[in-house]
Amino acid sequence: MIWVLGFVPLLAWLYLLLGRGMFWMTRERDDRDAPLPEAWPSVVAVVPARDEADVIARTLGSLVAQDYKGPFRVILVDDQSCDDTAAIARGLGSDRLAVMTGAPRPAGWTGKLWAVKQGVTAAGSADYLWLTDADIAHTNNNLSKLVARAEAGKLALTTLMAKLHCGNAAERLLIPAFVFFFDMLYPFAWVNDPKNKTAAAAGGCMLIKREALERAGGIDAIRREIIDDCAMGQLMKAQGPVWLGLTDRSVSVRPYSLGDIRKMVSRSAFAQLGYSPLQLAGTVIGMILVYVAAPFVAIFTHGAAQLSGIAAWAAMVIAFAPMLRFYRLSPVIGLAMPLIGALYGLFTLDSAIQHWRGRGGMWKGRAQAMGKA
Repeated sequence: MIWVLGFVPLLAWLYLLLGRGMFWMTRERDDRDAPLPEAWPSVVAVVPARDEADVIARTLGSLVAQDYKGPFRVILVDDQSCDDTAAIARGLGSDRLAVMTGAPRPAGWTGKLWAVKQGVTAAGSADYLWLTDADIAHTNNNLSKLVARAEAGKLALTTLMAKLHCGNAAERLLIPAFVFFFDMLYPFAWVNDPKNKTAAAAGGCMLIKREALERAGGIDAIRREIIDDCAMGQLMKAQGPVWLGLTDRSVSVRPYSLGDIRKMVSRSAFAQLGYSPLQLAGTVIGMILVYVAAPFVAIFTHGAAQLSGIAAWAAMVIAFAPMLRFYRLSPVIGLAMPLIGALYGLFTLDSAIQHWRGRGGMWKGRAQAMGKA
Protein backbone atom coordinates (compact mmCIF):
# COMPACT_ATOMS: atom_id res chain seq x y z
CA MET A 1 0.00 0.00 0.00
CA ILE A 2 2.81 2.44 0.86
CA TRP A 3 4.45 1.65 -2.48
CA VAL A 4 1.17 2.54 -4.25
CA LEU A 5 1.02 5.90 -2.43
CA GLY A 6 4.39 6.74 -3.92
CA PHE A 7 3.89 5.25 -7.38
CA VAL A 8 0.42 6.67 -8.16
CA PRO A 9 1.43 10.34 -7.66
CA LEU A 10 4.51 9.77 -9.82
CA LEU A 11 2.43 8.34 -12.66
CA ALA A 12 -0.04 11.21 -12.32
CA TRP A 13 2.69 13.84 -12.56
CA LEU A 14 4.36 12.14 -15.48
CA TYR A 15 1.05 12.33 -17.29
CA LEU A 16 0.57 15.98 -16.34
CA LEU A 17 4.07 16.86 -17.49
CA LEU A 18 3.85 15.01 -20.80
CA GLY A 19 0.21 14.40 -21.63
CA ARG A 20 -1.81 17.64 -21.28
CA GLY A 21 -0.54 19.88 -24.00
CA MET A 22 2.57 20.87 -22.03
CA PHE A 23 0.30 23.30 -20.18
CA TRP A 24 2.79 23.90 -17.39
CA MET A 25 5.34 25.53 -19.70
CA THR A 26 3.17 28.70 -20.05
CA ARG A 27 3.99 29.06 -23.74
CA GLU A 28 0.70 30.70 -24.73
CA ARG A 29 1.34 34.40 -24.09
CA ASP A 30 0.37 37.60 -25.86
CA ASP A 31 3.97 38.77 -26.27
CA ARG A 32 4.03 38.51 -30.08
CA ASP A 33 2.51 41.31 -32.14
CA ALA A 34 0.03 40.53 -34.89
CA PRO A 35 -0.04 42.54 -38.15
CA LEU A 36 -2.14 45.68 -37.93
CA PRO A 37 -5.51 45.65 -39.71
CA GLU A 38 -6.03 47.89 -42.72
CA ALA A 39 -9.12 49.37 -41.08
CA TRP A 40 -9.83 49.35 -37.35
CA PRO A 41 -13.26 47.85 -36.54
CA SER A 42 -15.65 49.36 -34.00
CA VAL A 43 -15.46 48.11 -30.42
CA VAL A 44 -17.65 48.59 -27.36
CA ALA A 45 -16.31 47.58 -23.95
CA VAL A 46 -18.97 46.28 -21.53
CA VAL A 47 -18.13 46.39 -17.82
CA PRO A 48 -20.57 44.82 -15.33
CA ALA A 49 -20.04 46.33 -11.88
CA ARG A 50 -21.58 45.75 -8.48
CA ASP A 51 -20.14 47.50 -5.42
CA GLU A 52 -16.80 48.30 -7.06
CA ALA A 53 -16.24 51.81 -5.67
CA ASP A 54 -12.76 50.92 -4.40
CA VAL A 55 -11.36 50.09 -7.84
CA ILE A 56 -13.68 51.45 -10.51
CA ALA A 57 -11.90 54.78 -11.10
CA ARG A 58 -8.61 53.04 -11.86
CA THR A 59 -10.04 50.32 -14.08
CA LEU A 60 -12.42 52.52 -16.05
CA GLY A 61 -9.65 55.06 -16.38
CA SER A 62 -7.51 52.44 -18.09
CA LEU A 63 -10.32 51.75 -20.57
CA VAL A 64 -11.11 55.31 -21.58
CA ALA A 65 -7.34 55.93 -22.00
CA GLN A 66 -6.95 53.23 -24.70
CA ASP A 67 -4.97 54.41 -27.71
CA TYR A 68 -7.31 52.57 -30.08
CA LYS A 69 -7.57 54.23 -33.50
CA GLY A 70 -11.02 52.90 -34.43
CA PRO A 71 -14.47 53.75 -33.04
CA PHE A 72 -14.48 52.83 -29.35
CA ARG A 73 -16.70 53.43 -26.36
CA VAL A 74 -17.23 51.99 -22.89
CA ILE A 75 -20.50 51.00 -21.21
CA LEU A 76 -20.53 50.48 -17.46
CA VAL A 77 -23.58 48.59 -16.23
CA ASP A 78 -24.12 49.38 -12.55
CA ASP A 79 -25.64 46.16 -11.23
CA GLN A 80 -27.72 47.37 -8.29
CA SER A 81 -24.69 48.65 -6.37
CA CYS A 82 -25.06 49.75 -2.76
CA ASP A 83 -22.01 52.03 -2.91
CA ASP A 84 -20.81 54.94 -5.07
CA THR A 85 -19.74 52.86 -8.08
CA ALA A 86 -21.97 54.72 -10.56
CA ALA A 87 -21.22 58.18 -9.14
CA ILE A 88 -17.47 57.60 -9.30
CA ALA A 89 -17.77 56.35 -12.87
CA ARG A 90 -19.80 59.38 -13.96
CA GLY A 91 -17.27 61.59 -12.23
CA LEU A 92 -14.60 60.51 -14.72
CA GLY A 93 -16.32 62.73 -17.26
CA SER A 94 -15.15 60.85 -20.34
CA ASP A 95 -16.93 61.21 -23.68
CA ARG A 96 -16.09 57.56 -24.30
CA LEU A 97 -17.98 56.37 -21.22
CA ALA A 98 -21.69 55.74 -20.67
CA VAL A 99 -23.01 54.60 -17.28
CA MET A 100 -26.18 52.49 -17.21
CA THR A 101 -28.29 51.67 -14.18
CA GLY A 102 -28.99 47.97 -14.41
CA ALA A 103 -32.51 46.63 -14.11
CA PRO A 104 -33.40 44.10 -11.37
CA ARG A 105 -32.20 40.61 -12.18
CA PRO A 106 -34.93 38.32 -13.56
CA ALA A 107 -35.25 34.70 -12.54
CA GLY A 108 -32.99 32.31 -14.42
CA TRP A 109 -30.05 34.70 -14.78
CA THR A 110 -26.84 35.06 -12.80
CA GLY A 111 -26.20 38.65 -11.78
CA LYS A 112 -23.08 39.26 -13.83
CA LEU A 113 -24.53 37.82 -17.03
CA TRP A 114 -27.72 39.85 -16.68
CA ALA A 115 -25.61 42.99 -16.39
CA VAL A 116 -23.54 41.91 -19.41
CA LYS A 117 -26.73 41.23 -21.37
CA GLN A 118 -27.93 44.79 -20.79
CA GLY A 119 -24.57 46.23 -21.83
CA VAL A 120 -24.39 44.11 -24.97
CA THR A 121 -27.88 45.22 -25.96
CA ALA A 122 -26.87 48.86 -25.49
CA ALA A 123 -23.71 48.29 -27.54
CA GLY A 124 -25.77 47.97 -30.72
CA SER A 125 -24.02 46.96 -33.93
CA ALA A 126 -20.37 47.22 -32.86
CA ASP A 127 -18.02 44.84 -34.68
CA TYR A 128 -16.50 43.60 -31.42
CA LEU A 129 -17.60 43.43 -27.80
CA TRP A 130 -14.88 43.71 -25.18
CA LEU A 131 -16.13 42.12 -21.97
CA THR A 132 -13.93 43.01 -19.03
CA ASP A 133 -14.38 42.86 -15.26
CA ALA A 134 -14.63 45.93 -13.08
CA ASP A 135 -11.46 45.04 -11.14
CA ILE A 136 -9.24 44.60 -14.22
CA ALA A 137 -6.97 47.41 -15.48
CA HIS A 138 -5.41 47.40 -18.93
CA THR A 139 -2.36 48.97 -20.52
CA ASN A 140 -3.35 51.66 -23.01
CA ASN A 141 -2.34 49.51 -26.01
CA ASN A 142 -4.18 46.39 -24.93
CA LEU A 143 -7.27 46.83 -27.09
CA SER A 144 -5.19 47.53 -30.19
CA LYS A 145 -3.19 44.36 -29.59
CA LEU A 146 -6.35 42.33 -29.01
CA VAL A 147 -8.07 43.56 -32.15
CA ALA A 148 -4.95 43.04 -34.28
CA ARG A 149 -4.74 39.42 -33.08
CA ALA A 150 -8.45 38.85 -33.59
CA GLU A 151 -8.48 40.31 -37.10
CA ALA A 152 -5.31 38.48 -38.20
CA GLY A 153 -6.58 35.13 -36.94
CA LYS A 154 -10.25 35.68 -37.83
CA LEU A 155 -11.03 34.77 -34.24
CA ALA A 156 -14.51 34.50 -32.79
CA LEU A 157 -13.05 35.04 -29.31
CA THR A 158 -9.74 36.46 -28.13
CA THR A 159 -9.28 36.17 -24.39
CA LEU A 160 -6.48 36.92 -21.95
CA MET A 161 -5.89 35.47 -18.50
CA ALA A 162 -5.44 38.67 -16.52
CA LYS A 163 -2.44 38.74 -14.21
CA LEU A 164 -3.90 38.49 -10.72
CA HIS A 165 -2.75 40.57 -7.77
CA CYS A 166 0.13 38.76 -6.10
CA GLY A 167 1.71 40.77 -3.29
CA ASN A 168 0.87 39.40 0.16
CA ALA A 169 1.78 35.99 1.58
CA ALA A 170 -1.57 34.35 0.82
CA GLU A 171 -1.44 35.58 -2.77
CA ARG A 172 2.12 34.40 -3.34
CA LEU A 173 1.20 30.96 -2.04
CA LEU A 174 -2.15 30.50 -3.79
CA ILE A 175 -2.69 32.88 -6.72
CA PRO A 176 -0.14 31.43 -9.20
CA ALA A 177 -1.58 28.02 -8.38
CA PHE A 178 -5.08 29.26 -9.26
CA VAL A 179 -3.88 30.05 -12.80
CA PHE A 180 -1.80 26.84 -12.90
CA PHE A 181 -4.83 24.71 -12.04
CA PHE A 182 -6.97 26.55 -14.58
CA ASP A 183 -4.38 25.87 -17.27
CA MET A 184 -4.24 22.24 -16.14
CA LEU A 185 -8.02 21.85 -16.50
CA TYR A 186 -8.14 23.72 -19.81
CA PRO A 187 -4.70 23.51 -21.46
CA PHE A 188 -4.34 26.74 -23.42
CA ALA A 189 -2.71 24.97 -26.36
CA TRP A 190 -5.75 22.71 -26.63
CA VAL A 191 -8.15 25.65 -26.33
CA ASN A 192 -6.32 27.40 -29.16
CA ASP A 193 -6.35 24.33 -31.43
CA PRO A 194 -9.47 24.39 -33.66
CA LYS A 195 -9.28 20.59 -33.94
CA ASN A 196 -9.43 20.07 -30.16
CA LYS A 197 -12.80 20.19 -28.40
CA THR A 198 -11.38 21.78 -25.23
CA ALA A 199 -12.83 25.26 -24.81
CA ALA A 200 -12.39 27.95 -22.17
CA ALA A 201 -12.02 31.68 -21.68
CA ALA A 202 -10.86 34.07 -18.98
CA GLY A 203 -13.64 36.41 -17.91
CA GLY A 204 -11.43 39.37 -17.05
CA CYS A 205 -10.67 40.09 -20.71
CA MET A 206 -12.71 38.71 -23.62
CA LEU A 207 -12.88 40.28 -27.08
CA ILE A 208 -15.86 38.76 -28.90
CA LYS A 209 -16.91 39.03 -32.51
CA ARG A 210 -20.47 40.36 -32.16
CA GLU A 211 -21.88 38.55 -35.20
CA ALA A 212 -20.48 35.24 -33.94
CA LEU A 213 -22.07 35.81 -30.52
CA GLU A 214 -25.43 36.55 -32.11
CA ARG A 215 -25.22 33.36 -34.20
CA ALA A 216 -24.59 31.42 -31.00
CA GLY A 217 -27.72 32.77 -29.33
CA GLY A 218 -26.23 35.74 -27.50
CA ILE A 219 -25.70 36.07 -23.77
CA ASP A 220 -29.08 34.37 -23.25
CA ALA A 221 -27.48 31.06 -24.26
CA ILE A 222 -25.36 31.00 -21.08
CA ARG A 223 -27.58 33.03 -18.73
CA ARG A 224 -27.63 30.42 -15.94
CA GLU A 225 -23.91 29.64 -15.90
CA ILE A 226 -21.84 30.18 -12.76
CA ILE A 227 -18.57 29.58 -14.64
CA ASP A 228 -19.63 32.08 -17.25
CA ASP A 229 -16.23 32.60 -18.88
CA CYS A 230 -15.67 28.94 -19.72
CA ALA A 231 -19.28 28.69 -20.88
CA MET A 232 -18.58 31.63 -23.18
CA GLY A 233 -15.44 29.89 -24.44
CA GLN A 234 -17.40 26.77 -25.30
CA LEU A 235 -20.16 28.79 -26.94
CA MET A 236 -17.77 30.79 -29.11
CA LYS A 237 -15.48 27.92 -30.10
CA ALA A 238 -18.48 26.39 -31.83
CA GLN A 239 -18.59 29.56 -33.98
CA GLY A 240 -14.93 29.84 -34.94
CA PRO A 241 -11.32 29.88 -33.72
CA VAL A 242 -10.54 31.15 -30.23
CA TRP A 243 -7.28 32.16 -28.60
CA LEU A 244 -6.45 32.17 -24.87
CA GLY A 245 -3.16 33.24 -23.37
CA LEU A 246 -1.34 34.74 -20.42
CA THR A 247 -0.68 38.46 -20.35
CA ASP A 248 0.94 41.34 -18.51
CA ARG A 249 -1.35 43.86 -20.22
CA SER A 250 -4.48 43.05 -18.19
CA VAL A 251 -4.03 43.03 -14.43
CA SER A 252 -6.27 42.61 -11.41
CA VAL A 253 -6.04 45.60 -9.09
CA ARG A 254 -7.84 44.09 -6.10
CA PRO A 255 -5.73 42.31 -3.44
CA TYR A 256 -6.85 38.97 -2.04
CA SER A 257 -6.76 37.70 1.52
CA LEU A 258 -6.79 33.98 2.28
CA GLY A 259 -10.54 34.25 2.85
CA ASP A 260 -11.03 36.04 -0.46
CA ILE A 261 -9.20 33.30 -2.32
CA ARG A 262 -11.27 30.65 -0.57
CA LYS A 263 -14.47 32.45 -1.63
CA MET A 264 -13.22 32.85 -5.19
CA VAL A 265 -12.59 29.11 -5.50
CA SER A 266 -15.65 28.04 -3.51
CA ARG A 267 -17.93 30.12 -5.69
CA SER A 268 -17.53 27.81 -8.69
CA ALA A 269 -15.63 24.65 -7.74
CA PHE A 270 -18.69 22.48 -7.10
CA ALA A 271 -20.32 23.79 -10.27
CA GLN A 272 -17.18 22.68 -12.13
CA LEU A 273 -17.93 19.18 -10.83
CA GLY A 274 -21.51 19.29 -12.07
CA TYR A 275 -22.80 19.43 -8.47
CA SER A 276 -22.02 15.71 -8.26
CA PRO A 277 -21.17 14.21 -4.83
CA LEU A 278 -19.40 11.33 -6.60
CA GLN A 279 -17.20 13.69 -8.60
CA LEU A 280 -16.54 15.66 -5.43
CA ALA A 281 -15.40 12.54 -3.60
CA GLY A 282 -13.22 11.49 -6.53
CA THR A 283 -11.68 14.96 -6.77
CA VAL A 284 -10.85 15.20 -3.08
CA ILE A 285 -9.36 11.68 -3.02
CA GLY A 286 -7.46 12.44 -6.22
CA MET A 287 -5.97 15.63 -4.80
CA ILE A 288 -4.86 13.77 -1.68
CA LEU A 289 -3.15 11.14 -3.80
CA VAL A 290 -1.59 13.54 -6.31
CA TYR A 291 -0.45 16.24 -3.90
CA VAL A 292 -0.42 15.12 -0.26
CA ALA A 293 0.70 11.50 -0.57
CA ALA A 294 4.00 12.22 -2.33
CA PRO A 295 5.74 14.21 0.45
CA PHE A 296 4.33 11.83 3.09
CA VAL A 297 5.89 8.86 1.31
CA ALA A 298 9.08 10.79 0.55
CA ILE A 299 9.62 11.67 4.21
CA PHE A 300 8.34 8.64 6.12
CA THR A 301 9.19 5.60 3.97
CA HIS A 302 12.26 3.95 2.51
CA GLY A 303 13.38 2.19 -0.66
CA ALA A 304 11.43 2.30 -3.92
CA ALA A 305 8.38 3.91 -2.34
CA GLN A 306 10.46 6.78 -0.98
CA LEU A 307 12.17 7.30 -4.34
CA SER A 308 8.78 7.41 -6.08
CA GLY A 309 7.53 9.97 -3.57
CA ILE A 310 10.62 12.13 -4.01
CA ALA A 311 10.31 11.95 -7.79
CA ALA A 312 6.61 12.92 -7.68
CA TRP A 313 7.37 15.86 -5.38
CA ALA A 314 10.17 16.97 -7.68
CA ALA A 315 7.82 16.77 -10.65
CA MET A 316 5.42 19.15 -8.87
CA VAL A 317 8.20 21.65 -8.34
CA ILE A 318 9.32 21.40 -11.97
CA ALA A 319 5.76 21.78 -13.30
CA PHE A 320 5.00 24.81 -11.14
CA ALA A 321 8.26 26.66 -11.80
CA PRO A 322 7.30 28.38 -15.11
CA MET A 323 4.12 29.82 -13.59
CA LEU A 324 6.04 31.07 -10.57
CA ARG A 325 8.55 32.65 -12.96
CA PHE A 326 5.69 34.36 -14.82
CA TYR A 327 4.60 35.87 -11.49
CA ARG A 328 8.22 36.75 -10.69
CA LEU A 329 8.31 34.50 -7.63
CA SER A 330 10.93 32.07 -6.37
CA PRO A 331 10.68 28.47 -7.62
CA VAL A 332 11.21 27.43 -4.00
CA ILE A 333 7.50 28.07 -3.49
CA GLY A 334 6.98 24.96 -5.60
CA LEU A 335 8.06 22.87 -2.61
CA ALA A 336 4.77 23.94 -1.00
CA MET A 337 2.65 22.39 -3.77
CA PRO A 338 1.43 19.60 -1.45
CA LEU A 339 0.11 22.24 0.98
CA ILE A 340 -1.34 24.29 -1.88
CA GLY A 341 -3.09 21.23 -3.30
CA ALA A 342 -4.49 20.37 0.12
CA LEU A 343 -5.87 23.90 0.56
CA TYR A 344 -7.52 23.85 -2.85
CA GLY A 345 -9.02 20.48 -1.97
CA LEU A 346 -10.50 22.03 1.18
CA PHE A 347 -11.82 24.99 -0.83
CA THR A 348 -13.50 22.54 -3.22
CA LEU A 349 -15.11 20.71 -0.31
CA ASP A 350 -16.24 24.05 1.10
CA SER A 351 -17.84 24.86 -2.26
CA ALA A 352 -20.03 21.77 -1.96
CA ILE A 353 -20.93 22.55 1.64
CA GLN A 354 -21.95 26.10 0.71
CA HIS A 355 -24.09 24.74 -2.11
CA TRP A 356 -25.85 22.29 0.20
CA ARG A 357 -26.50 25.15 2.63
CA GLY A 358 -28.24 27.11 -0.11
CA ARG A 359 -25.33 29.52 -0.56
CA GLY A 360 -23.86 28.07 -3.73
CA GLY A 361 -22.28 30.47 -6.20
CA MET A 362 -22.27 33.21 -3.56
CA TRP A 363 -20.98 36.48 -5.00
CA LYS A 364 -21.68 40.06 -3.96
CA GLY A 365 -24.40 38.88 -1.60
CA ARG A 366 -26.17 36.63 -4.10
CA ALA A 367 -26.47 32.84 -4.06
CA GLN A 368 -26.66 32.01 -7.76
CA ALA A 369 -25.87 28.31 -8.12
CA MET A 370 -27.98 26.53 -10.75
CA GLY A 371 -29.83 29.72 -11.62
CA LYS A 372 -31.25 30.52 -8.19
CA ALA A 373 -33.01 33.85 -8.08
